[in-house]
Amino acid sequence: MRKMLCALCAAFGILACTQDAYDKGEGKYSLMRGDFAEARVNGDKRIDQIITDDNEVLPTTELVTTKWIATADTTYRCMLYYNKVETANGKPAAEIISIGQVPCPAVKSVSEFGQEVRTDPVKFESAWLSKSGKYLNLSLLLMTGVTDDTAAVQKLAVIVDTLLLHSDNTRALHLRLHHDQGGVPEYYSTQTYLSLPTDSLPTDTVHFSINTYNGIVQKSFVLQ
Repeated sequence: MRKMLCALCAAFGILACTQDAYDKGEGKYSLMRGDFAEARVNGDKRIDQIITDDNEVLPTTELVTTKWIATADTTYRCMLYYNKVETANGKPAAEIISIGQVPCPAVKSVSEFGQEVRTDPVKFESAWLSKSGKYLNLSLLLMTGVTDDTAAVQKLAVIVDTLLLHSDNTRALHLRLHHDQGGVPEYYSTQTYLSLPTDSLPTDTVHFSINTYNGIVQKSFVLQ
């Protein structure tokens, strides 16, 4: 199995371009796509291929690296903005414009987590299974702000509440989102994504509980 390295923090760039480029349809970003993907990293810690959640495999037009690529010969989960272009041999490739790592937190039991489970509220946007069935994805908005307190850090984790075995031998995994606001001010929202590899979930169905500013949101998924 390929090694998947994931962290609990990801940074996403904001792309800017002129209005004229959009009006003419000739700008670098006029045909830009945004996809969740796996980025394959070669021995020089450079991305040479992506696999989108539509299972499309694309080489990159250039070898790309970022500061969060720490290990060679592995695969990272990412959010990718790119142009799909045609190479000299007539085959498609990805011209990467911006790429950000998507955290893949390990699912832990309360005992493994080893600290108080907190459910400070978040803003929930959506939850979905990737078309490939390989990932359960969450889109959240976290309230944040500037503070002089260097110890103020928000933390996210995924905690197992229960794993039920039904009479027909199917399993149901009940998960809870741990969110510790950590003393961070709540002035404005910032986009955050999480991806859970489904091959790490020992279950047939997943039931996810997320505390939001509007109350508890519960989402259920049948794994493929």
